[in-house]
Amino acid sequence: MSTKQPDITLYFLNASRAIRIAWLLEELGLSYKLVTSPREANGLAPPEFKAKIPTRLGSSPTIQDGDLVIQESGAILEYLCETYDSESWLLPQEAHARAKVREWIQASEGTFMLNAVPIIMARMGMPQEAAQYVAGLEAAIAPIVRGAMQWLETELESGLSQGQFIVGTDLTAADIMMGFSIETIFAMKLGTERQDWPLISKWLANMMDRKAYKTAAEKSGYSR
Repeated sequence: MSTKQPDITLYFLNASRAIRIAWLLEELGLSYKLVTSPREANGLAPPEFKAKIPTRLGSSPTIQDGDLVIQESGAILEYLCETYDSESWLLPQEAHARAKVREWIQASEGTFMLNAVPIIMARMGMPQEAAQYVAGLEAAIAPIVRGAMQWLETELESGLSQGQFIVGTDLTAADIMMGFSIETIFAMKLGTERQDWPLISKWLANMMDRKAYKTAAEKSGYSR
């Protein structure tokens, strides 16, 4: 575990995955600087904001810690945990627990957002002449999203914390990564209409009620 002092800047586009990183930083009690931006009317990042981000893609979240620049929320999360979480609280050292946390870190994007993003992009950017196909696309993808949601519901039901946390009996990086994914799926109604996942709904409400989450949202101006 590093003993280095943080010199962290977080590039934060509103209504984006960057809330994961701000929340994580607050949970770890780390100081950080914010460079924030609202989205344009088309939902995209303003070019002038992207130009400030020291990566080729100009994507958010990106952090700079001293001379190290990292993009992609999962990679940022693991770096911050491995560098500054001296108690291995959020990314456990025990092999089985660590593997399960990493499973959900990967699933947050590779299963949940992977199937949600095509619906979002179709709604936002489908050419007018192709708009008639959006409903069909959503109908095709919605069962996959619902299957993923049922997986999480079952995990919460059978877990050690009786639905409070995804892995184990305390907050982990799994909860932080999955929070944004599930919030997005519910907020955008991505295959969720006429569906009920009571444990997921309760878990998400509890996550968003954490002091660190509220502080991160307030500092960054985060909103859906």
